[in-house]
Amino acid sequence: ATMSAPPNPTLAFSVFKISLPTGFDVLRTYSGVFVCLEILFGGLVWILVAASNVPVPLMQGWVMFVSVTTFMFSTLYLFLFLCGFVDRINTDWNFLDFVYHFIALLFYFGASLLEAATTAAAGVIVPVNSTFTSSPTLTIGACTLVLPQGNVVTFLDYRQYSINVAATVSIIYLITV
Repeated sequence: ATMSAPPNPTLAFSVFKISLPTGFDVLRTYSGVFVCLEILFGGLVWILVAASNVPVPLMQGWVMFVSVTTFMFSTLYLFLFLCGFVDRINTDWNFLDFVYHFIALLFYFGASLLEAATTAAAGVIVPVNSTFTSSPTLTIGACTLVLPQGNVVTFLDYRQYSINVAATVSIIYLITV
């Protein structure tokens, strides 16, 4: 009697494949929530940095690039899932989703460092009667400019400083989500 060859295990078992849903069901997945948060907070960072009139363009230019670019790509990415176009494009959407979120994380991490550095290097204007002994000061008229420790100083008014603090917090929240 002849013995038949054992069945090929790769043909006997199908590969378990996780696929992201299309339509509004994608909003119920972690990926959909991440993309929505990237759109929301990316747009918020974009608006906040632009509202501060970009006082340090060398550092905040990257922050603007990252927030505008990821806002646009996240919107396009979500649109592909909501309209069901992902079924027509033959690619590994799970891997693409992982790579997209990883690149967005790296870009936002770099942007958060630059935005935090811009905010931390801000000189603060205080009334003359205030006493600051830990930092170098410069008195001009009725105000004293308190310089931060270090050799980089950005001159932000209170409005710009407050907006940059909010932008820094928004970027850091994006990274932690």
